[in-house]
Amino acid sequence: MSTYALQSVFHPASVAVVGASPRARSLGRLVLQQLRAGGFGGPIGLVNPRYASIDGVEASPSLAALPFVPELVVIAVPPADVAGIADAAASAGAKAAIVLTRDMGEGVGSHNAALAEVARARGLRIVGPNCLGVIAPHAKLFASFAAHAPIPGDLALISQSGAVAAGMIEWSRPRGIGFSAVASLGDALDVDFADLLDYFATDRHTRAILLYVERVRDARKFLSAARAAARAKPVVVVKPGRHARRDTTAITHAAALAAPDAVYDAAFRRAGLLRVHALDELFAAAETLSHLGGVPGNRLAVMTNGIGVGMLALDRLVDLGGTRASLSEATIGTLDGAFPRGWSRRNAVDMLGDADGSRYATALEALLDDRENDAVLVMQVPTVLSDPDEVASAVVRTVQARPRTGARKPVLAVWHGDQPDARKTLGDAGIPVYDSEADAVRGFMYLARHHEAQRALMETPPSLPDDFVVDLPAARAVVDAALASERRLLDPVATARLLGAYGIPVAEVSRARDADAAVAAAELLFARGVVVAVKIDAADIPHKSDVDGVRLNLTTPQAVRQAAEDILQRARTLQPAAQIDGVTVHAMAVRPKARELIAGIADDPTFGPVIVFGRGGTAVDVIDDKALMLPPLDLRLAHELIGRTRASRILKAYRDVPAADERAVALVLVKLAQMAADIPELLELDINPLLADRDGVIAVDARIALAPVKRLHKGRGHPRFAIFPYPVEWERTITLSNGNMAFVRPVRPEDEAMFRRFFEQVSTEDLRLRFFSAVRHFSHEFIARLTQLDYARSIALAAIDPDTGEMLGAVRLLADANYDTGEYGIMVRSDLKGAGLGWRLMRIMIEYARWQGLRVVEGQVLRENTTMLAMCRQLGFSITTDPDDATVAIVRLPVEGTDA
Repeated sequence: MSTYALQSVFHPASVAVVGASPRARSLGRLVLQQLRAGGFGGPIGLVNPRYASIDGVEASPSLAALPFVPELVVIAVPPADVAGIADAAASAGAKAAIVLTRDMGEGVGSHNAALAEVARARGLRIVGPNCLGVIAPHAKLFASFAAHAPIPGDLALISQSGAVAAGMIEWSRPRGIGFSAVASLGDALDVDFADLLDYFATDRHTRAILLYVERVRDARKFLSAARAAARAKPVVVVKPGRHARRDTTAITHAAALAAPDAVYDAAFRRAGLLRVHALDELFAAAETLSHLGGVPGNRLAVMTNGIGVGMLALDRLVDLGGTRASLSEATIGTLDGAFPRGWSRRNAVDMLGDADGSRYATALEALLDDRENDAVLVMQVPTVLSDPDEVASAVVRTVQARPRTGARKPVLAVWHGDQPDARKTLGDAGIPVYDSEADAVRGFMYLARHHEAQRALMETPPSLPDDFVVDLPAARAVVDAALASERRLLDPVATARLLGAYGIPVAEVSRARDADAAVAAAELLFARGVVVAVKIDAADIPHKSDVDGVRLNLTTPQAVRQAAEDILQRARTLQPAAQIDGVTVHAMAVRPKARELIAGIADDPTFGPVIVFGRGGTAVDVIDDKALMLPPLDLRLAHELIGRTRASRILKAYRDVPAADERAVALVLVKLAQMAADIPELLELDINPLLADRDGVIAVDARIALAPVKRLHKGRGHPRFAIFPYPVEWERTITLSNGNMAFVRPVRPEDEAMFRRFFEQVSTEDLRLRFFSAVRHFSHEFIARLTQLDYARSIALAAIDPDTGEMLGAVRLLADANYDTGEYGIMVRSDLKGAGLGWRLMRIMIEYARWQGLRVVEGQVLRENTTMLAMCRQLGFSITTDPDDATVAIVRLPVEGTDA
């Protein structure tokens, strides 16, 4: 998360090229030509000790010999020379380098390793190696060997593949699609996706970001930056390898369902990115996003002079999850009065084959006024009765006549046939034009999906129930005992204990070494009128059905004995090398109308723990009805996970089957996510089946695999979580100066109501001092940004009355993209001033900043807020005047070495 010196990559004052030669195909020479042809306004230097000049440009023997200090250096030299040139660039005062050289090697002793050491030691930002270069049209920077430069625009393209970047440039030029920047990452030795996402998220020239991702190296860094960028503007991603398989053998069904691409898909979805599956789809997304903003929903109205193409468009809309908009009575009445008999009187609006510009304008005006739709698709099919150019002009006039206040309703267009003039008329007016109805509908759905992702990022999750209590000591005891005995798989009894520690209902189970012990265990259950099941107990046999190792519905001791003997004999015959510990005896959950589900945890080498949910049972692999989500989860996310499966439908009531308790299912998923956060050693887990009916859920069978891991290291949270989990270690109880107690904990997404009540108890004057304006109305969106935090970048700590649950005050700290400086804010309830709460919260915040490795804490304080300034002085902050506003003071505290 570092944007350090990236301005020098995309807007340098000067550029030097190292490695050009007179050879026609010299990479450095080609880039030099591109820089000059692109019109770069600053000095362009050439370094080559063997030539006096190349293409009329005077060459210098070294970077130090240039007549100016190069801010950006483009390196195209043999691999063995790259690190030395980079070191010389840093010595000459360069801030960044683009390394085009390939075949740098990997690992200790490689040329890449040497270059990385230079970058770290000298603070030189590196783009590449093995990249296409960087193009920044607004800066007229063409530091690339792409065939052509893109036209200036507002799309930023970040690609791991130079070929993809070059291809997209070629596609965009004839279509008038422009870019704010094109960056090819190559080996991404230093500058990576996260750095550029952070940079373009705040770049004023960029309205949307396009990604071509082959793999992610640092999942937490990537997701943190992606989530932040997606809140600011649309981010579209395409990734190859959708059918790649796991590199390791899965122990559990849940892990088998978590294919690598499915995990990437879950990660992109969790970050709010729009994923597409092919370059043509990425191009379609670019076409849409380059012209249009967002939409409030997925209801599309279609108007056309050919009903057939209109119906095809609506069919495609439904296929992609959109909604066919209805026509309001007012719209139907307006069009009845303006159109001849025979128009469709429904969506799609068929204006008939002789529709002219006037008829198109009338229909479009009515649909734009109709609140039953979120966007309008205008389609024109060439006929001898309709002039496509005249119709295009009428559509443009109608759109441009709309009020500019607020967000305009999006209008998309399909002009069939070769209609260059009409297409240009529409495109110049900002109306995207597509080749087919399928492309147009897909473009609309990108807008709708982006809106859904933004809305999901702002939704407040429901609170967890009061009885959501975890017995972590009991859970750790189970895991520690297994690890001490070097067991990778928990036995069934230990598995039941671990699930029980998290309040997940489990069928009663006991272990038996032989048939006699199985009968004894079963008789205890029979005495309570319970039917039993007997299953093979063998860590070496991951799937019991492989050896016919399960017997159900046993009601007598004789049946149990026979079942145990048969199971043991069959297992030893089929798998003689397996270590067989005996059998397990289970109390059967007789729930005839229950649904069989699977819920579990898989471990992905890139993104760490993943929560898996879907349809369960013995055919789980064949059914392949599953959805994945990265933890941590809350109840809203858990319900969303359930809703993405076909299994969600059978949880509803049908015929004589009552609806299952979906909330109980969701709660199990939340508990599994919490388990994954609490126990880093938990490698894989699946509950299959998890039975669900109207009375709740019960785990019938479960498997848990463990693996030793390094303990949590200070300041970084869970070692394998891609999304920083709730930092439970910062919960604490403090004593105020008035003797009252307060419970301090990190803020959670479900705290919106608590914050709203808190603001009601803060005076208007205190709100003005905190927010620099007289704020009284706090929208859901405003409070959501205070409560829905990315703990990798920010923290908010709330002080809560332990008796009433009301918030007394809060402090927050937001790290910058370089993870160097944190900006704080604090507020205490107006009636609690003088109780020492603000002082305590500030000290905890400073302690947290040090824990996270920040160098400086700073804030802005109104000069008239003398109480806050006095506290800052006592805490050791320096106080200076904001150079842009004399009424504001800048307070700064070096964190390292301070005593919090």
